Parts: sequence; structure tokens; C-alpha cells
Amino acid sequence: MQKDLGKLGIWTMAFDSHPASAVRDAAAELDELGYGTLWYGEAFGRDAVSQGALLLDATKRMVVASGIANMYVRHPLAMASAERSLGEQHPGRFVLGLGGHRVPGPPLMLGGFRIPFSGKPVSGVREYLDQLGEVPLIGAEAVRPRRVLAALGPKMLELAAELTWGAHTYFVPVEHTEMARKRMGSEAYLAVEQGVIVETDTARVREIQRIHLGPYALAPHQRNNLGRLGFGDEDFADGGSDRLLDAVIVGGDLDVIAQRVRDHFDAGADHVCLQVLTAKPGELPLREWRELAALTAVFR
Repeated sequence: MQKDLGKLGIWTMAFDSHPASAVRDAAAELDELGYGTLWYGEAFGRDAVSQGALLLDATKRMVVASGIANMYVRHPLAMASAERSLGEQHPGRFVLGLGGHRVPGPPLMLGGFRIPFSGKPVSGVREYLDQLGEVPLIGAEAVRPRRVLAALGPKMLELAAELTWGAHTYFVPVEHTEMARKRMGSEAYLAVEQGVIVETDTARVREIQRIHLGPYALAPHQRNNLGRLGFGDEDFADGGSDRLLDAVIVGGDLDVIAQRVRDHFDAGADHVCLQVLTAKPGELPLREWRELAALTAVFR
């Protein structure tokens, strides 16, 4: 039986900066706080498979979802085997979010390492998903984990609806959620990441927004996506325009954050996962997670 993701989840990259014992404690508390799903990123810390196992073992109720596991560094055989293993150990509680950051051009370098992938983004992802489905796994049958695809552009959103359970979108305004729903149709699942700053001081909010925007201002796939929605080069200049910052990262009290979540649901989202942003990236925002937990009763 597949576990419902709930309406509200948490998205975080903070776990890699902390020992496993602290991660277990934090995940267990998020489970007790009532969040439906815990999403985690992948970079240069724990790989997505071992991190998923750690979080699933630490929790009892909530769904755990990779957001995302980088398909370009894993052969389909390895990915399919890992997916089946986690799904068997924790039936119905694991969602495999797949994706990467491949754009046309020279080979992608990440931290000095070449990402071993070549080919066009959409056709390359289609081929990978086809191969993933063809892996002849042996062993006990288990509930097959659901897959979602990291998707921003129209063609990738359509591919997500065609070949996976749905899409996981990241760093997007509400207008993108509306577009994604139209592109994917009514049946595909749409899980939207929303950056939040639990802070009412406008100057402080702007400071944290600009810290977070920095890397994405240089990422071609993010700029291209936001460009399709009407944001231009001027919106990325000087740390980001107020219009852009407020569109992708909401700051304020719980009422303000709740309204942004509600806007995503009204635009077609099935699930919204909140990424708490602070002036110290990498810290575990326990205070904010506890405060935001009040919204789990608002969105059920």
C-alpha cells in the first residue's frame, strides 16, 4: 500500500552538514510534528540512496523522497536496484525523485568532476527511464516505489507525466505551477518546492533571499525557466530584483507563508514542500520547522 505524501512536506539540503545521529533525531522530530513527506537533496554529502535509508530508518510514518537523486552519476542497473531495495525495506514510504542539471553545451563539471552524461536533455532522460524500467531485478516482490522527475521546461514536464508518477519542481513561482499543471494534465502528481524565510523584518528577508538566489542566478536551466515566465536579465542583476526574489522565495509570518502555499494549491499543486532558508546555510532550522508545523493542520 502506497503511503499518502500529505499536502505539506519539508525539503532540505541541511542534513549533509551534520552527523548521522543529529540527522536521525531531526527526521524523527519532523515525523512527530506531522509533516507528510521529507524531501532531501544530493550534492557532495551522503549519496541519495544511503541518505534515504538513514531517513527511512529514523521515521515511522512519513514518506521520504529524494529531491533529487542524480541519474547522471548512476547506471540504471544501480538506480533500479537501490530503488527496489528501499521500497522493499519500507513499503509505500519511499519516492524516488530523479533528475540532474544537464543542459546543451560542453560536458557539465561539478566541483571539478565531469558528470558522465551526453545527449539532449529530454531524449537522454527518456532513454534513462526506459532503461530503468527494463532492469531484470530478482528477489521478493515489494511495493514498487513511485518515481517523480525533476522538471521545469514544458517538454520535461510532459515527459514526467508520460513516464513517471509526476514532477518535482524546484525554485519556481506560482505561475510555473499553473503552467506545469496545464502541461501535465490532471492525473500527474505535482510536488512543488517552496523556499520560505520565517522572518518579518523586510531587510533581513532580502538579505537571506539574495544569499539563496546567488547560485541559481548562474544556473542556465533556472534562468531559462524563469525567462519563460517573464523574468529578464535585469531581474538577476544586483542580487536579484524584488519581484524575482518575492516570486520564488516567500518571507514573512505563518499567515504570509500559508497564503503562498495556498496559491500553489490553487494553481494545481498536489503537494508543497517547504525549504526553510536562513542566514546560515547548512544549519538545521529546528526552530522554524517546529513553528511551521502549525500549518500541517491547515493543509490536510
